Amino acid sequence: MNHDANNAPMILPAILDLAAAEGFLESLRERVNDERPLRIDASAVETLTLSCIQAILAASSCHSEISIENPSVAFTSAFEDLGISQTCGLERSQEQSLQQSQSRLEDAPPLAVSDVGPQDKSDRTDLPQISENAMSKRILTIDDSKTMRDMLMLTLAEAGFDVLQAVDGQDGLDVLANEQVDVVITDINMPRMDGYEVIRQLRRNPDHKTTPILVLTTESEGDKRNLAREAGATGWMVKPFDPDRLVETVRKVAS
Repeated sequence: MNHDANNAPMILPAILDLAAAEGFLESLRERVNDERPLRIDASAVETLTLSCIQAILAASSCHSEISIENPSVAFTSAFEDLGISQTCGLERSQEQSLQQSQSRLEDAPPLAVSDVGPQDKSDRTDLPQISENAMSKRILTIDDSKTMRDMLMLTLAEAGFDVLQAVDGQDGLDVLANEQVDVVITDINMPRMDGYEVIRQLRRNPDHKTTPILVLTTESEGDKRNLAREAGATGWMVKPFDPDRLVETVRKVAS
């Protein structure tokens, strides 16, 4: 990902895969205090995967102005398939937003308010966070993809949340044994312990019978949503997530 100090556009490579998403996030870290518009040249893009689409969506949540310049046909098609406009602001069409990526809050159970493999536990995050005084709620994100954890951090920290991270389900339970949180966001398919079992174990714990638990996953089948609900999940969201919807949902369940 190439750009210079004169605010030349960030040039996206032809293949936007997981590695490209990580490079995009690194570029965003370098620009964290840069208030200039974020310009992205997408003219060379030939392949665009889910991880990089999510990184671009996350960028839209923390930059007041973001523009896509010279988008290739492949770039535009990838976003349109998800009902997402590739123009400035990355606004979703209302119909497709509801179908594809908005938060799906289900009726809560009685006791509730309602790419990559395992990472090293020491690798929690190095993304900048806003000042402690502005943080009102603490969120734990559980996902075995470092890229997805970083994108969640980017979105939630920018919105004023204090964010903890766990690399899989067991790591999430270990974190919760020592930390108090207001909301848990968990993936489903993870090594060592999947999201369903995380939810079940938390609901058996008196300290977490009413802790809001949001599932964030690529899965969209109704039977899997029902399984999460039966386990005690508060809500279900599908990747790629809409950053604004995610923040709105977290604020709603945490209140």
